[in-house]
Parts: sequence; C-alpha cells; structure tokens
Amino acid sequence: MAIDRGYNEQSRVYMDIRTAGNLSGGSERISARPSTRVPTRTPSGNSRSSSSRRRRGASQKGMRQNISRKPSKLRQNKHKAGRMDISFFFLVVVLITIGLIMVFSASYATSLNENDNGLSIVTRQVMFVVLGLVAMFVLSYVPYHLYQKLYRLVYIGCLGLTALALLFPDNSGRGARRWIVIGGMTFQPSELLKFGLIVTFAALIALNYRQMDTFKKGILEFFYFLIPAFGVVALQRHMSWIMLMVIICGGMMFIAGSKVYYVLMLIPIGLLGIVILQALGFDYIGSRIDAWLDPFSDIQNGTWQIVQSLYAIGSGGLFGVGLGNSTQKFLWISEPQNDFIFAVVCEELGLVGAIAIILLFVLFVASGFSIAMRAPDKFGSMLVIGIILEFGVQALLNIAVVSNAMPTTGISLPFFSAGGSATLVQLAQIGVVLNVSRYCRPSISRKKDPEGGSGKPEENKPKIKIISSRDI
Repeated sequence: MAIDRGYNEQSRVYMDIRTAGNLSGGSERISARPSTRVPTRTPSGNSRSSSSRRRRGASQKGMRQNISRKPSKLRQNKHKAGRMDISFFFLVVVLITIGLIMVFSASYATSLNENDNGLSIVTRQVMFVVLGLVAMFVLSYVPYHLYQKLYRLVYIGCLGLTALALLFPDNSGRGARRWIVIGGMTFQPSELLKFGLIVTFAALIALNYRQMDTFKKGILEFFYFLIPAFGVVALQRHMSWIMLMVIICGGMMFIAGSKVYYVLMLIPIGLLGIVILQALGFDYIGSRIDAWLDPFSDIQNGTWQIVQSLYAIGSGGLFGVGLGNSTQKFLWISEPQNDFIFAVVCEELGLVGAIAIILLFVLFVASGFSIAMRAPDKFGSMLVIGIILEFGVQALLNIAVVSNAMPTTGISLPFFSAGGSATLVQLAQIGVVLNVSRYCRPSISRKKDPEGGSGKPEENKPKIKIISSRDI
C-alpha cells in the first residue's frame, strides 16, 4: 500500500517482526495486514536499501580487510556443515577428465616403448585418480578445524616422512633421493610436506593475525618452520620445490598482513641458498640457467628437452594437429606425460586449446578464492588461499618452463602430469577445500520473495507497517 501523507492521527503503526526460525522455528506474522515498506532515502533523494549499500561496500574492500573481520576460530555452534561448492567440484572434475585424456595421448608412445603396452602409464594414473577421488570425498567430510588444533603434529609428521626418504636409495639416476619405496610402489613425501607447511602457516596466521606487522610474529615465527623444511628438501636436490613454497608462503604472509619488506626477505634468503648449494656441488643449477638464456646452444645435450618442447608448441599452430596426432611425443620429448605434457597439449590442441585450459585454471583459482573469502574464520580462509595458490602458482610455473619463459624445473602441471603421489595428494587437498566450502556463508540471493522483498538478509529485521485507520 502506498504511503498516504494525509492520513489522520488515528493511524496506527504496527511492527511486523519476522524471527526466521530463531524463536519458534519458523516465520510468524503478528498481523495479517498487508505491509508497506518504508524506503530509505539518500541525501540525493533516491531510494536505496541498506543491504545493497552494505553489499557494495563489502565488495570494495580488499582481501586483507575481508579476512581481518573473520574470527580466529570456527564457532561450531553457529556454523554447521552444509553442501559443498558444486561449481568448484565441477571444475575439478572437468580438469581431471581433460588431464586423463591428455595423459593417455602423451604417454602412449613411451608406454609402448618401455612396457610393450600403450596403456600402462594411463592405467596407473587412472588408479591413482580413483584413490585420490576417494580421499577427496572422505576429507570433504572431515572438519577442517581439526588441522588447526593438530598443526604441529601435521608439520612434524610431514617433515619426518620427507626426511625418511633420504634413507632410501636414489631411483632416478640423478642423485635425488626423494622417494620412499615400499614393495615396488614409490611415494614422494615432499608433496605431503607442501600441505603440512600450508596448514602450519594458516594456523600461525590465525593465531597471530593482529601482530602480523611485527618482525617476531610477522616473519621470525614462520622461519622456525620454514628453514627445517627447506633444509631437508635441499638435501633431496629438489630446488623447484623450494622456489614454489617460497612463492606460496610469501603470498600467504602478504595476504595475511605481513609488511612487504618482510615478505621480500624470502628472496635474498632463497638466492643465498642457491649460491651455497652451487658451491656444495649442485652444479646443475647454473647449467639450467645457461640453457634458458640460450636454448639452442647445446641441442644434443643440455638443451634438448626445451628445444623439443618449443618445436611441439610451434607445430600446433592455431587449432593443433589433432588429438593423438602429436609427433614430438614419439620419444623426442623425454617423458612427455610428466613435466612437459603442456607442450603436447599445445601441439595437439593448438593455441585455442591451450588458452581454453589456461582459462579453466583461471576459473579454478577464482572459484577457490571465492570460497576463501566466504570462509567463516581466518584459518579456513588462509588454508584455502594456500592450497589454491599451490595449484595456481604450480600451473603458472609449469607453463612458463614449457614455453622457456624461465629455467627448466621439475614442477608438474596439476591435474595433467602423470604422477601417483602428486595426484593423490592434490585431490586430497581439494577435499579439504570442499570441506571448508561446506561451512561458507551462502551467496546473497537476488531473487525476490513473494511479498516483494529484495533478498533474505532483511528477513531477520523488524519491519514497519503503516496502516490507515480506514483499513482497521
């Protein structure tokens, strides 16, 4: 009913209080009279609801301000698990499916040459994908706040397994002792240590959030956990892992509120570590930098892999040579199903297919950050940010290596590169993200209610009905 300025003094004002289930488990109306909403007027005279102003104001805030408003711990009596984020889950399924197809195509020649069976590598990859999906489903129901309570045990366990790999003989032929071998099965525990460090950093950030701008809480306390992990992994000759975790941990600290120059301290420390390792005999670091600067200087030896990768990318053209029709995968690119699988993607699917896959990763990262922004507490938010940064940075670095935009490293492409332990741990981490999404605040609905309301956020507020005496 429109508001009539000429109503007499006998007009009565009734309050229609909607409790939305807080008092009696459902919505109750005190009066059955039709209600009239009183618009809020801005200084310019335009009508605008307070909820829309709040939504616009929140959207203008940065990620740091969003996280700062979250509580340090999850209040379980106020936040109950709901449904997981279906759109994020759908993106993961799409990436896994495309990845399996490309592993089958890229690994066929290598499988046929090594095992006389063109399906041996993809069969093993499918097995680990199935195990990873089971782990993802189980962990999506494990409350994520348990990791915050047990973050020290998680860190010590992951670091201990990574150190245990040093006791096993090298099975790569390059002096890298990174794998635990049990009954013919190999497992790379450094993949698990990534998750252990992310959990630890997320817990420390939630614990010391108000002191992140200080040296002790903003940088020094993180180093107590970072340096032992870097030391163990350096002994495994896994420098790409160190570079990846410097970016991930630095990104988490910056988003959490650490001062920029605290975060930049990680760069000289990493460079100093590279110099020390070079002096101790890790001479492959300098040779890889030389190969990156001049990839055609030694094609028969040091730069063979990157040159063949560039040939594959150039051969793909705009639309590619067709799925399964790559020639570079026929023993020109060494192990094309692993670190250089994106080169085969570019050759078979062309520039259009490569851009489509990159856009899928962009959507994946955006969807993950959306979950982080809607997480109910700081730990859940930073945990998701760390995991999504791991996937996003790893994909970015892999594509940069394949296109010779940076020196060659042993960084795989998530969801695509064949690798049992990496696939299993990655899908398990996706399960953790899905569990956080179960506790997230629902997105604001723009659907109008039957009475002309503009959304649910105003249902719990008292509403004023102005009823003329003629209607009584």
